[in-house]
Amino acid sequence: MYSENRAKDVVLFAKAVLSNQLARFAPALYMKLTHETGRGEQEQTAAQIAEYFIACFHDYRRQLDLSDEQFAAFLQGKRVLEYGPGDILGVALLLYAHGAGSVHCFDRFPLHTASEKNLRVYEQLLASLGPRERERANAAFVESGKPASGFNPEAIGYFVSRDGLSGASRRYDLVISRAVLEHVDNLAGTARDVAQALKPDGLSIHEVDLRSHGLDRYQAFDFLTWPQPVYRLMFSQKGFPNRWRLNRYRELFEHAGMRIRKLEPTTRLPAEKVALIEPHLAAPLRGVSAEELSWMGFWMVLEPDGDRAGLAQQRRAA
Repeated sequence: MYSENRAKDVVLFAKAVLSNQLARFAPALYMKLTHETGRGEQEQTAAQIAEYFIACFHDYRRQLDLSDEQFAAFLQGKRVLEYGPGDILGVALLLYAHGAGSVHCFDRFPLHTASEKNLRVYEQLLASLGPRERERANAAFVESGKPASGFNPEAIGYFVSRDGLSGASRRYDLVISRAVLEHVDNLAGTARDVAQALKPDGLSIHEVDLRSHGLDRYQAFDFLTWPQPVYRLMFSQKGFPNRWRLNRYRELFEHAGMRIRKLEPTTRLPAEKVALIEPHLAAPLRGVSAEELSWMGFWMVLEPDGDRAGLAQQRRAA
């Protein structure tokens, strides 16, 4: 394990274990105390948060290499599953506004709230839309155009489930997530859930953030050097990074019956920083290539692979 101050690390370990137990036995209280939103940014205005969701919406469009008009046509009537939407269902509202038939949002923790600020974000999103899209977005609420009335579940549904999984079977045309999969404790189960939830002609788009989310102590990626049992004692219940690298994502999704249609890094860690951390990696991460270890995040577009899906189904039935 990489360390520059053992005493500091012991104190950090003790505090992290205590908060991990709080998250395990009282998750709602833990979320309240930590003010977790699912976005992980500093305090922002309603307008800034709305702009974030608009950017997310267009990022998904760009990953499919579609124009605005083509993306709207693609979304028409589609059933969408979003993992880990956070406290505001902003992407879901925009997808519905632009033609999605319904959007179901699944989370591991009950983050979604109708706070005054969050309601202002919905108002900002409505105001950003053209007349046709706004009319449709208005219909996403129980009382048309009134976010305070809550979402019409036939349009946008929010669900809290074990591991944040849908349990669906061939139900969705599009499955998405942004900065979520790196927090998933049961990544193999999530990969299977994606594969099972998608229709045979469906698509899945994920942005994965492989950075430490504030857990590095001295050097970039030194959070990857905590021994695995120690790391789990500290963070397993809190939705902190699972630490898996690109190779694991590729392996699990292909094993679940998915084909990688597109894969590209967001940013890379410089080679000299990778070399500093590589000798100290936790056991499950040893053997990852320096190239894959350098990826600080990536976009991935997936589609069902008929042959792999058949094999995955046979393995589950065995």
